[in-house]
Amino acid sequence: MKYRTLGTDPAHRREVSVLALGAMLFGSVTDEKTSFAVLDRYVEAGGNFIDTSDNYAFWVDGSQGGQSEELLGRWRRSRGVGDEIVIATKLGARPLAPGTGYIDNAEGLSAKVIREAAERSRERLGVEKIDLLYAHIEDPTVPLRETVEGFAGLVAEGTVGLLGVSNHAIWKVERARALAAAAGLPGYEVLQYQHSHLRPRFDVPGGLFPDGSLGHAGPELLGYLRAEPALTLVAYSPLLAGAYVREDKPLPPDYDHPGTPRRLAVLREVAREAGATVNQVVLAWQIGGALPVVPLAGASSVAQLEENLAAVDLELTPDQRARLDAAH
Repeated sequence: MKYRTLGTDPAHRREVSVLALGAMLFGSVTDEKTSFAVLDRYVEAGGNFIDTSDNYAFWVDGSQGGQSEELLGRWRRSRGVGDEIVIATKLGARPLAPGTGYIDNAEGLSAKVIREAAERSRERLGVEKIDLLYAHIEDPTVPLRETVEGFAGLVAEGTVGLLGVSNHAIWKVERARALAAAAGLPGYEVLQYQHSHLRPRFDVPGGLFPDGSLGHAGPELLGYLRAEPALTLVAYSPLLAGAYVREDKPLPPDYDHPGTPRRLAVLREVAREAGATVNQVVLAWQIGGALPVVPLAGASSVAQLEENLAAVDLELTPDQRARLDAAH
């Protein structure tokens, strides 16, 4: 396994594996025995960066979520796992009532919610301190300053380490970070957005959000990261839920444009040259790029995890990287 550093403050920064494990469906779609087997193998391979959220997976059974955090708590207790494993979770998008959506009825990012939701996550996970806590989605009803101060308060009291943000407009991320810096408070250091080798269109609805934009790491976000090297991008859905390799998993409609076949062709060409799978090439391209990315990939079986783990040691040549980057 290879590792990289999240965060800049010596008191909170963590060394994490360059491949993160997504636990979104653990305890719901993926049963407990399989989930434990995947987690055990990931840790055995040197993985130490696990991602979840307080609302996973509310859509499976019409609940408010929490199944993933609860399973991770049971796994931690049964295996005697301590703070050597970095667990990231998110708050802000948990439905306020069972059977409702998270876009129009989410818990939000008020100071009260941040404190209460973080406490519930700590209880479900069985941890005294959340290693990395994200603001999951935007809350336009709450002033940014209140959200910034709410998260910083948890860091000050020692119940949260690093702060992150997901699915926010970049101007809001920058404004929140500026507010934190001006007040001498900890700010967002990890950004989690959907990012893969294939590029979506931004002028059609797609993804998780009605306008098709906020969830994706587009040119503006990538440019922001180049200008702010202390920040880290964690890329969710890097393998597009299996769409690269499974005919029963079509690409979302926002990937239906002329650039997609060209980038797919180069991916397949490089995979043949490298003796690897297309999925492994996508992950290796992210891990070893000029702008390093931590791919966040789920796995519903140990076999899927093994395929992903092999990408960590896949070294693409400069020529292969140049071709992957240039295809459009």
